[in-house]
Amino acid sequence: WLGPSGASCEQHNAVHRQRLSLCQIRQPATALALHPSGSTPTMVSIRTASMSDLLAMQQCNLSCLPENYQMKYYFYHMLSWPQLLHVAEDSKGRIVGYVLAKMEEDSPEVHGHITSLAVLRSHRKMGIAAKLMTAAQEAMEETFKAEFVSLHVRKSNRAAFALYSSTLGFQINDIEAEYYADKEDAYDMRKYFAHAKHKPRPKFANPNAPPTDTDAVDMLPPSGNGAAPTSQQSHALEGEHTGA
Repeated sequence: WLGPSGASCEQHNAVHRQRLSLCQIRQPATALALHPSGSTPTMVSIRTASMSDLLAMQQCNLSCLPENYQMKYYFYHMLSWPQLLHVAEDSKGRIVGYVLAKMEEDSPEVHGHITSLAVLRSHRKMGIAAKLMTAAQEAMEETFKAEFVSLHVRKSNRAAFALYSSTLGFQINDIEAEYYADKEDAYDMRKYFAHAKHKPRPKFANPNAPPTDTDAVDMLPPSGNGAAPTSQQSHALEGEHTGA
């Protein structure tokens, strides 16, 4: 038997075993002492996700967002880009947030893409979303030498847009008409890293948005993509993403 690239079955399995071993390595965690308004300090760690975290990540997604993914979609990310997936873990070992990210392989420029980002409501307004995004972006730069990171967000999702533009420094690269299953347009947003050789001027000025720290955001793949979420694709996200 030959794999997609002509490799033998044994070679193909060896690659997957190597990737799987990478997924099981827990990177050193960054401990954060967070002080949500009106509550006692909460210790949360941002760390690289492991294979054992995937179920908790999926549960976080189900709790926060209307767009949900099959487990094989999480496996696909983990096996392909284990360095990019990060979780927020509280002092009791509970996963309270995650970022799902990947590298775009069919592009002339090496760049990463944010697939999904969510934080449980109990841990919002604490800056966790921004820290998860930063961790994923740093991994894209250090591991894959990415030129930039991209994402899509609904035009109607003002809170999410504010997080990306005001807090994280993303710029609108383009507007993709009817990107989502319910035909809503999406902002194609990008953030170029410091070492990028070419930093084109943004085509669009970022519209004014309230400075909100959003902690639950979901960027859907285009409709028709085999890795798309399994249900409720046509629901708007604006009601789910206010984490200020």
